[in-house]
Amino acid sequence: MRYAVDPRQMSLFDPSAMMFSPMTIKHLSSDWPGVFRGQMLHLMPADALGEHFSDRVGCHTKELYGMAGAVFLKEFFNLTIPQTVERYLTDAAWQYALNVNPVEASLSHATVERYQKLFVEDDLADGIFHRVTSALIEALELDVSRQRLDSTHIYSDMATFGKTKLMGVTIKRFLTQLKRHHRDLYAALDQDFLARYAPSQAKLFGDFTGSRSALRQAVAEDLLMLVSRFSDHEPITRRDSYKAMDRVLHEQCDVEEETVELKKKTGGDVMQNPSDPDATYDGYKGSGHQAQIAETCSEENDVQLITGVETEPAHTSDQDGVEPMLDQLDAHDRKPEVMYADTGYGSDENVTHAEDRGVDLQSPVPGGPKQNPDDLTIDDFVVDTETQTVERCPNGHEPASSVHDHDRGRTRTVMNASHCSSCPHRDECPVKQVRDEYVIDHTPAEHRTAARRAEQATDAFRETYAIRGGGESVNSGLKRKTGMGRLRVRGSPRVRMAVLLRCAGWNLVRALAALKQRGIKDLAAACALIRTLVRRIISLPAPFRCIDRRNIARWPETSALVAA
Repeated sequence: MRYAVDPRQMSLFDPSAMMFSPMTIKHLSSDWPGVFRGQMLHLMPADALGEHFSDRVGCHTKELYGMAGAVFLKEFFNLTIPQTVERYLTDAAWQYALNVNPVEASLSHATVERYQKLFVEDDLADGIFHRVTSALIEALELDVSRQRLDSTHIYSDMATFGKTKLMGVTIKRFLTQLKRHHRDLYAALDQDFLARYAPSQAKLFGDFTGSRSALRQAVAEDLLMLVSRFSDHEPITRRDSYKAMDRVLHEQCDVEEETVELKKKTGGDVMQNPSDPDATYDGYKGSGHQAQIAETCSEENDVQLITGVETEPAHTSDQDGVEPMLDQLDAHDRKPEVMYADTGYGSDENVTHAEDRGVDLQSPVPGGPKQNPDDLTIDDFVVDTETQTVERCPNGHEPASSVHDHDRGRTRTVMNASHCSSCPHRDECPVKQVRDEYVIDHTPAEHRTAARRAEQATDAFRETYAIRGGGESVNSGLKRKTGMGRLRVRGSPRVRMAVLLRCAGWNLVRALAALKQRGIKDLAAACALIRTLVRRIISLPAPFRCIDRRNIARWPETSALVAA
């Protein structure tokens, strides 16, 4: 049966006051446990967790706000399940933060696993991150008009394999399941073949005496044999271990009838380990996952918070990260006016899409040929942005003709030969001589890109864009302080939960630092005073239901707010 106690509900007797000394409570209330208990605990998804339990029959669940908070803190502090149980039962800071009565505290390994599973199934971490972030942005009155976007690589809890080891481990896992559930089919396989995959994963192929290429070809042939042999056995083909074999075979090999040949290049969107089928490969950073992270960067803020998080496979290009992030920020009323990002995000398509949504995406132009800074470009011509036709050249001459082809998306401009042949800027001009004509072709994208390159060559742009580099410190801090660089989980859903909760915890710690810097010492007491004030104001008759000094002065316990 559901059991949840809203932490905003005032208790006649506070258990913490009876279990901890006044000095201990003062210390806890002025640090992260006080902020979490007073500002964050009531934001935990107790209602969503309660949907999995009956509201009428059965034993009481664990207190749902406290359990959701325990899962949150487990991920933020990068703890194992046994460590989480230990903190919950013995750590005064955790008990105070989670509103747990130390006399009644009890928790088991299985309980933590169960609630973690519910978090993953319902994607509850997403709601926690956005509720916590919105509450902190509002409480700190942060400016979200300027933000920066960057990605960071994440390793899940899996080993890194080469091609041969990947195919061999996939076969071994399949044979283990086949022996367990279909012993007769397993026994029918060749005994020499079974002996080859009998050693442990670490010792697999340790006794092979041939060349590496011969071993790889032999393992590929074994993989093809198993996939073909059991392709008509529906109970087997439904198993994840068989699906993993089939996927690895077609990602790593070219199969023609009964022959198999290893691919020289496979790309990044391929399985890296059957224990984490969602992990892919990035050519620079390796196998795993990645997270797109947006953060405020306004100079008016005394602290910067993470505003948006998206998790992706490692092979995903940063070019594909802009639109989903803007969708997320827009959905939670955090859309910026200016977004700073590195070169990987700066395609013309992304810049145009962001502009259509009212966002100025500041990102260096990717790629393009190197050119002399003194050379002229299409940006130096006067171009009508609506018709995309050229009106004048850099020397002030009108063209003989300029026609935009809507089907091809290109504009062809012909200049007067008399003007171009004697022009002093002929060597720097992009106009080309084609037979007897002087011609320049351009597309709207080329015009926009040239304009961006010209803007980014200025000192003003470099000074403004320098703020983007601060995003690297956030990625580094998340990995050092929360263990986000290598997570304890596998699979995209669990990686997403771990990343979102770590980012929410990061925001909590950064907000705490800002509150301390502003001089707010007893955070929990301040929160309690505010809640008391609101309840008293609501209880007044309608004509007097306003917050002013006269109403505040009515009650001694809220008179301390007059000074604030």
